[in-house]
Amino acid sequence: MSDKLIIEGGIPLSGEISISGAKNAALPILVATLLCDEPVILSNVPYLYDITTVMKLLNQIGVRLLINERMQIEVDTQNVHCYFAPYDLVKSMRASILVLGPLLAKYGEASVSLPGGCAIGARPVNLHIEGMRALGAQVTLEGGHVKARAKKRLKGATIVLSKVTVTGTENILMAAVLAEGRTIIRNAACEPEVCDLAKFLNAMGARICGIGTDTLIVDGVKRLHGGYYKVISDRIEAGTYLVASAMTRGKVRVNHIDPSLLSNLLGKLCLAGAYLRYGNDWIELDMQGRQPKAVDIVTAPYPAIPTDMQAQLMAMNAVSEGSAKVTETIFENRFMHVCEMQRMGADISLHNNTAMIRGKPYLQAALVTATDLRASASLVLAGLMAINGETVVEGIGHIDRGYEYLEEKLLQLGARVRRVIDHPLNRVFSQQAESIVD
Repeated sequence: MSDKLIIEGGIPLSGEISISGAKNAALPILVATLLCDEPVILSNVPYLYDITTVMKLLNQIGVRLLINERMQIEVDTQNVHCYFAPYDLVKSMRASILVLGPLLAKYGEASVSLPGGCAIGARPVNLHIEGMRALGAQVTLEGGHVKARAKKRLKGATIVLSKVTVTGTENILMAAVLAEGRTIIRNAACEPEVCDLAKFLNAMGARICGIGTDTLIVDGVKRLHGGYYKVISDRIEAGTYLVASAMTRGKVRVNHIDPSLLSNLLGKLCLAGAYLRYGNDWIELDMQGRQPKAVDIVTAPYPAIPTDMQAQLMAMNAVSEGSAKVTETIFENRFMHVCEMQRMGADISLHNNTAMIRGKPYLQAALVTATDLRASASLVLAGLMAINGETVVEGIGHIDRGYEYLEEKLLQLGARVRRVIDHPLNRVFSQQAESIVD
């Protein structure tokens, strides 16, 4: 089954929308509930494919999940009876490796299939494994599975990460909260989603200091209790709609988002010519009908421009005034959207990890295929500025992994976009029709 989005471009976006909960915060927090002895209630959880995948995984190992109509989830881990994360669930999402730390810390063993996810480059699990070993676990790789065991309670340690890693930091952090003694994690990731996980753990009884810095200090506790926690809003979703507003020369307000989470991105949008207003939990961008100016971009760990915004900013540069460079420093294979944008007339040339873009007023409608989550978003954004027909974006299942109600929110902002569902029955009828013609 492969749904498509069909977009009629050339229309400035206008209006306001609410930003959903952050997928990259909700996923580790959902997994971290495994550490709690009592039920946990989570709110502001987005309804996304990746979220439902993690919920299926938790349910399969014995977690009870109750969901209401507002996507508020009650999680009860008292009947966990299995410590294995199978490949059929893990293969579609790398965040599944996050169950390793909590299962090991709480139950003394874990077996997790090597994960899958977007094909955007190497994201090895060696840092996760090294962290668990430093805490005293025995870890082996057998038949495509990471198998970990701790005969006794994990022991605190000083862990210096050789590379900044978000999921690696999160996994080690979750394991450390129940370890005996003090754990110090140096060169830790500082992303807001990592901070949100740490704040959740503290709310449930953990003792973590240094939140928001590259050194996390964890004094282990014997147990975590239950409670209520609200997940932060998604800065990448907010950034995507702000960039869409800028490139379509529109005026859009995004609500339920902390502007401080997007400071570097907002600076780039100012350089592109956007007028910005913001409050404690909202941002308004107004291009006053003008074409944006091209801006140079270099991705790097937080608080720099995130790699998850690179493709969207490239789409903006493709319809901007002037030329710009976009340099990707995080993943070596995250330019797969370039050839699809070139099909739409974008003037982009690649030189190793840098893309050179010469902007133009509009792109041309075309049939394009998405290859990963953020590439999907960038092609939709490019379609919003493509004229002379309709742009068809195939492979948008990736979008459903990271953007809640994308087309509904775009429609709310005045875009002309619709989803075509490729139901299996459609293919059957098509094949029957072909056989009749033959």
